[in-house]
Amino acid sequence: MKKKFFLEGIKLGLLALVLLIQACSTVPLIGRKQMSLLPESNMVEMSLTSYSQFLKDNKLSSNSAQSEMVKRVGARVSVAVEKYLKENGFADRVSDFKWEFNLVENKDPNAWCMPGGKVVFYTGILPLTQNDAGIAVVMGHEIAHAVARHGNERMSQQMIQQFGGIALSEVIKSKPEETQAIFQTAFGLGSQYIVMLPYSRLHEYEADKLGLIFMAMAGYDPNEAIGFWERMAAGSSGKMPEFLSTHPVEANRIQAIKDFLPEALKYYIKK
Repeated sequence: MKKKFFLEGIKLGLLALVLLIQACSTVPLIGRKQMSLLPESNMVEMSLTSYSQFLKDNKLSSNSAQSEMVKRVGARVSVAVEKYLKENGFADRVSDFKWEFNLVENKDPNAWCMPGGKVVFYTGILPLTQNDAGIAVVMGHEIAHAVARHGNERMSQQMIQQFGGIALSEVIKSKPEETQAIFQTAFGLGSQYIVMLPYSRLHEYEADKLGLIFMAMAGYDPNEAIGFWERMAAGSSGKMPEFLSTHPVEANRIQAIKDFLPEALKYYIKK
C-alpha cells in the first residue's frame, strides 16, 4: 500500500513539474517568470463572452463627454502599449486584442481590462481620476494587468491550489475525521495567505510600473499617478493589514510609484 501511494505521489509530482515547465513565460518589461496553464486564446474567448454579457446587464453612461474622454485616453494608451511591446519583442501579447473602451453607470470607484483588450470604467471612479491624465493612470494600470496576463496566472495558481488540496486529501484520508479537518483548514489558510494573496499584491505593483510606462509613452505625465492614488487612499475605509489584502497598502503603493517615477519619466514625451 505504501509503495503504491509512493508511486502515485511521484506521478503527481512529475505531472505538476511538467505542467509548470511547459507553462512558464516572462512578464513583459518586468522579467519575472510566471506560470500560465491556460491557453491565452481560451482566456480571450471567455473574456469576450463575459464582456458581452456584462454590457447587456449594465447601463452605459449617457454622459457623452465623459464617455468620449475614456475612449480618447484608451485609444492613446493602447497605441502606446502596442508600440512598446512591438519594440521589445512582445507584440504577440496583444496580437489578438480588439480594443474597446466603455463607461458604465456604477457608483463604485472601479475599472478593469479583460484579456483581449476589453476595458470598462465605472462612473464612480471619475471623481478620483478628475481629468485625462487621471484616466490614463487607471487605463495604463488595468491594461497592464491584461498585457502581463495576470488573469491567466491567477487562474493557474488557483488550479494548482486545488490540485494541492486534492493531493493533501489523498495523504490524510486514512486519518480520523477531526485530523482531516485540521489539515484541510491549515492547507487552505496557508495557500491563501502565503501564496495567493502575496501574488495578488505583486501583480498590483507590476501593473503600477507597467502602467506608468504606458501612460508616459501616450503623452501623459506619470507624476499624475501620485495624486490619483493619494485621492484613492483618502477615500478608502475599513483598511485591513496588507498581509490579508489582495492590494498593497496605499502608502506602500505610493512610495513604490515614487521610486519608479525616474524610470517612467524616461518614456514621457509631452503631446
